[in-house]
Amino acid sequence: METFLGLDYPTWWFLVVGGLFSGYAILDGFDFGAGAWHLFLKKENSRRIALNAVGPVWDGNEVWLVIGGGALFAGFPVMYATMFSSLYIPFMLFLLFIIFRAISIEFRGKEPMLWWRRLWDVCYSISSIMLAFLLGVVLGNILQGIAIGENYQYQGGVLFEFLNPYALMTGFTTLSLFMAHGAIFLLLKTEGRLFAKLTRLLKRGMIFFMVSFAVTTLYTLIYIPHLSDDFKSNPSLFIIPLLTFLSIANVPRLAEKRKYKWAFLFSSLTIAFLLVLVAVELYPVLLRSTIDPMYDIDIYNAASSTKSLQIMMVIVAIGTPLVLFYTIFVYKTFWGKVKLDETSY
Repeated sequence: METFLGLDYPTWWFLVVGGLFSGYAILDGFDFGAGAWHLFLKKENSRRIALNAVGPVWDGNEVWLVIGGGALFAGFPVMYATMFSSLYIPFMLFLLFIIFRAISIEFRGKEPMLWWRRLWDVCYSISSIMLAFLLGVVLGNILQGIAIGENYQYQGGVLFEFLNPYALMTGFTTLSLFMAHGAIFLLLKTEGRLFAKLTRLLKRGMIFFMVSFAVTTLYTLIYIPHLSDDFKSNPSLFIIPLLTFLSIANVPRLAEKRKYKWAFLFSSLTIAFLLVLVAVELYPVLLRSTIDPMYDIDIYNAASSTKSLQIMMVIVAIGTPLVLFYTIFVYKTFWGKVKLDETSY
């Protein structure tokens, strides 16, 4: 098999897809988290400020989802087809909620009636909560394994089989992590009484995350032992969970000192390290079959041809700097505390 810098092309594409989804989780994670707190903010002015904090960037964040989905489809079409057919319901719900969330952001300020704004506030917050939760549910099913049979076809028979205990725990853990991440972002964008309220909400979010993360981790170690096999066989990999725990511990420590820029950096690193853990636990498997290991989908039996991956790597080399430049430019342009004016949401 052909290699580049010592790695075969399916492995390179595994890293590319992982990097894109990590960027998406960090960027859209904080605006999902900010939206999840929306109904906790009672005053109209506070809700407008929170909405305008994510207003200039939320749609740009979703570019990473589009590119990541496209990269997954192009690089691992077998995995893409099986995953979307196996988890059809959560993905369709995700699509529904992402549409409602966009509509809520754009429609809320179009009419002055109180009932109108409250309606879209509820839609916006519930959509944000469900989007974060569903991402975790999908991740939980991928980690635990899916009933994949012959010809990589889904053999599960229960309509809501995707709502298994482990997927629910992973869903709540993802939601809690994004809520803490979003609260820190809002603290960077607000001041005054809203700032004071968000400091209290952040403490609740961190407690929610610590509890859900501890429960999910304990369940994983006891009931899903295959996820720790690579760490047992290669002790040097324990540096990754160690860095993850240190990153998590730094978030409340820095928040307590009101160093919110650094806290946001470490909450972003926490998301990245957790996804690195996922990658290490899975590699080279993409979708594990709960029926028989012979039906596992890995980076080799799911990959496009080597020539296709080579061509797409060139596109990645050209496109990645452009996406990064665009992202940095947008965030630098809209950096600073939110000030409401006649153009605000």
